[in-house]
Amino acid sequence: MEIDKPITVALLAMEQSSFCYKACFRCETPIPNTTPSPTFCNTCNGSPNPFKRLFRLLFSIATDTRVITVVCFDRDARVIFGCSAQQFFDFATQHPDAAKNANHALVGELFRVVLTKPKRGKAEHLRMTSVVPLRTAFQPVIETLKELNQVEQNGDKTA
Repeated sequence: MEIDKPITVALLAMEQSSFCYKACFRCETPIPNTTPSPTFCNTCNGSPNPFKRLFRLLFSIATDTRVITVVCFDRDARVIFGCSAQQFFDFATQHPDAAKNANHALVGELFRVVLTKPKRGKAEHLRMTSVVPLRTAFQPVIETLKELNQVEQNGDKTA
């Protein structure tokens, strides 16, 4: 398996219980979920800053030689989801099955990605970066979920 070179992968599964984290709005340092807003960021010298949500997705992927778990952070996750982590969080608050349905929508999707080594020594998963969908008709997860929700609201449940 090539590191730091483009490869084709298939998404097999997405961790559904934790897809985002809170971060300082200014410097993007992770903030504990128990911290209220505005937060006091130690990196920003203790100044109060609002928080924002950023994607941190764990995917099980298949390469041409093996199956591995990788992490996909905000910039590349936005390519897959078509929205910010906060927008998906708000959508998931209104639609409790959103993460489960996102997983179902992504299973089998092919992407061209670059796998890179973690920037921090204690991180356990390779990073999935430079994400490019390979299917011509690929649509971001949020669009698929909105369509699914619209169908369910109209009483035409097909799933």
